[in-house]
Amino acid sequence: MPKFVVERTIPGAGKLTPAQLREATRNSNAVVRELGPEINWLHSYITDDKVYCVIAAPSDEIIIEHARCLGVPADRIAKIAAVTDPGTDE
Repeated sequence: MPKFVVERTIPGAGKLTPAQLREATRNSNAVVRELGPEINWLHSYITDDKVYCVIAAPSDEIIIEHARCLGVPADRIAKIAAVTDPGTDE
C-alpha cells in the first residue's frame, strides 16, 4: 500500500502535553477505526508548529477524509517515492 507524508500546520503543536498528545492519538485512532482497514496511521513527527504524519493508504482521498473528521488540516500530502537511511550505501 502506498505511504504518504501529511504536513499539518498546528500552532503550538510542540508544546502539547503528554495528556493532550494521548487525547489527540485516541481521537485519530477512533477515526482510523471508523474509516476501516484502508488507512493505517504509522507515526507522526511533531515540531514547534507542524505535525508530519506518515500514513499508509490507497490514495490521498481517505487521508483528506481522516483530517476532515478530526478537524485538523492536511496542508500538504505527498506520496513517498522511496525511503533511505544511513545503511542504504551498504
